[in-house]
Amino acid sequence: MEEKLNPQFSGNRELAEPNVQIITSGGLRISAHSHILVSASPVLESMIERPQKHRSSQRNIPIPGVPCDAVSAFLQFLYSSKCSEEQMEKYGIHLLALSHVYLVPQLKQRCATGLSGKLTMDNVLDVLQLARLCDAPDLYLKCMKFLFCNFKAVEQTEGWKFLQNHDPWLELEILQFIDEAEKRKKRTRRKKEEQNLYLQLSEAMDCLEHICTEGCTSVGPYDMDPSKNKGPCSKFSTCHGLQLLIKHFAACKKRVNGGCLRCKRMWQLLRLHSSICDQPDECRVPLCRQFKLKIQQNRQGDDSRWRLLVKKVVSAKTISSLSLPKRKREEESRITRMRIYLE
Repeated sequence: MEEKLNPQFSGNRELAEPNVQIITSGGLRISAHSHILVSASPVLESMIERPQKHRSSQRNIPIPGVPCDAVSAFLQFLYSSKCSEEQMEKYGIHLLALSHVYLVPQLKQRCATGLSGKLTMDNVLDVLQLARLCDAPDLYLKCMKFLFCNFKAVEQTEGWKFLQNHDPWLELEILQFIDEAEKRKKRTRRKKEEQNLYLQLSEAMDCLEHICTEGCTSVGPYDMDPSKNKGPCSKFSTCHGLQLLIKHFAACKKRVNGGCLRCKRMWQLLRLHSSICDQPDECRVPLCRQFKLKIQQNRQGDDSRWRLLVKKVVSAKTISSLSLPKRKREEESRITRMRIYLE
């Protein structure tokens, strides 16, 4: 059986008579033009220009191993650089293999993109193996990420059981990727939690300075009457909780012996403020200058972990000033965590 390519594949150009026969595994013969194939694929170019034993005006090029319609879709792309969604849906895997074998990068990229959007529990392992064989790293990574997110479901499929029995190296590769991805996820989550803590401490520093400088609701500097501000603070969501902590710190009897956890937290906040403050002579936060002097006297014995904390809080303060809209979106969750910390 013989088939000729639709003239529209060539962009309605006038072409000479076909001089190449593409022979599929089903016995179908598709007539094509050598100059089109040569310009589209370096592999086909070498096959066409290879010397023949017998002189003939027409060459035969076998393309076995894939369905006849997939070969037709492949040739259509070589002529028009186009491939329909229906063809991609039916023959995407075959077209990826053909694009790799015959070095057609545009089709290869199109197939990789199309297949990555159609991954399922049943086909992901087949697509992954093909991505390895066809050197398609983007598709390979998409398959691995899909497996990471859906591994429990994929593990129950027949494809996974077959893989365990016939390709243990790929199984190991998948499990190693999942393990590394899980570790990265945990590191990212831990880093985000740490960053949120530094943001909370940065906000607490601003709030402490606000209370000690301007006064708010029921707490303020000695020369100012904070009682005129009866309403809740509109500047800082954690202001009320910090005021309660300051009141407790001022009246607590246990803090003399260091036995009160809440007083210890307040002491740490005051020390942290002093480490960050760059105007100790004008600062109205209690103990700011005293802490500064103590730090200068004991600089050699200063705790490296404390210096790292100060650095992280300063960095978080800078980052928060650059991402104010994001902070507003996360304000509610930070309020809850900060209140727990202050209580």
